Amino acid sequence: MWGHIRTSAWWKWAPFVCVLLAGCNRSSTDSVPQIVFSKVPVADIGGPETTDTIEGRVLGIRADQRIVLYAKSEGRWWVQPLVETPFTKIQGDSTWKNKTHLGMDYAALLVDPGYEPPPSTEELPVQGGGVAAVALVQGQGADLSPPKILHFSGYDWVVRTAPSLRGGWRNTFSSANAWVDDAGALHLRIAKDHDQWSCAEVQMTRDLGYGTYAFVVRDISRLERAAVLTLYTWDGAGPEQNRRELAFEISRWGSAYDDHNMGFVVQPYYVPTNVVRFHAPDGLLTNTFRWEPGQVTFATYPGSHVTGGVPPVNQHVFASGIPTPSGHAARINLYIFEKGEVPLQHENEVVIEKFAYYP
Repeated sequence: MWGHIRTSAWWKWAPFVCVLLAGCNRSSTDSVPQIVFSKVPVADIGGPETTDTIEGRVLGIRADQRIVLYAKSEGRWWVQPLVETPFTKIQGDSTWKNKTHLGMDYAALLVDPGYEPPPSTEELPVQGGGVAAVALVQGQGADLSPPKILHFSGYDWVVRTAPSLRGGWRNTFSSANAWVDDAGALHLRIAKDHDQWSCAEVQMTRDLGYGTYAFVVRDISRLERAAVLTLYTWDGAGPEQNRRELAFEISRWGSAYDDHNMGFVVQPYYVPTNVVRFHAPDGLLTNTFRWEPGQVTFATYPGSHVTGGVPPVNQHVFASGIPTPSGHAARINLYIFEKGEVPLQHENEVVIEKFAYYP
């Protein structure tokens, strides 16, 4: 990422139509502010050198309020035009205009004095806390097709299609790489098409919060050393870089010699006490974590369920830096770690037999 822009979107915003959390059908004489776009750039994956002009006007503003612009690319909103200059001035005639890096979607926030916008986020700030109104619009010429939704283990999951950084490297994702079979198991695949790898990711459409999360995974012994399977929760709206993540990371991270293929992680991973790595055996594994205030207990068990007579392969209690629930959604992804000693050679596939949640 460039720290300025990037992303694609799940929403279906029609160009030049404002979607306002404050209410778009009020008249201009109302006290509720409204943001209207008058010029919207094309929908594009973007890049550090690709910019265009975005324009609009605001109805019902108060003194000293300003506009904050975002462009969305590769699954994230990025403040515009630069992190160092995140505010757009509203002119005396209530119009505003600025440069933006290209993205698939664009957003304008009307903010009060003193508001500090996040440089990037998966989910836009909402009205309140210094945000007076939010308007979103899809870039010109964008694909309006709805996202692919899978029904797995009693929950709905959105399939990722936007490219994104994973393991410090840009991975592409395809909706064809995630599906549910007739037995109800979730399949994720790394596929190759014309010398281009594509990966797989799904995200639950609801937040669950504190409780026990269980992921039953079929044999992981066939995963190549550069493949990474992550079972995790993620706060898409959080301001922190690590997004308050709790994760099982199943990978050898491209190492030619390390046989530790499983990790319990409370992000950030670079804190030594936040990671426990070990070797998980072949065969079916149940991976669980119990998330409580100030504590999370990770465990990996052999087989498809946990009983009192089955000891865990490994278990660890983390009691430092534990996040509190705030927009966390369960996610599962399979991607490529490009920085390792051993590159990916073949297509890889994993099967998640079941996901379960217990409050």
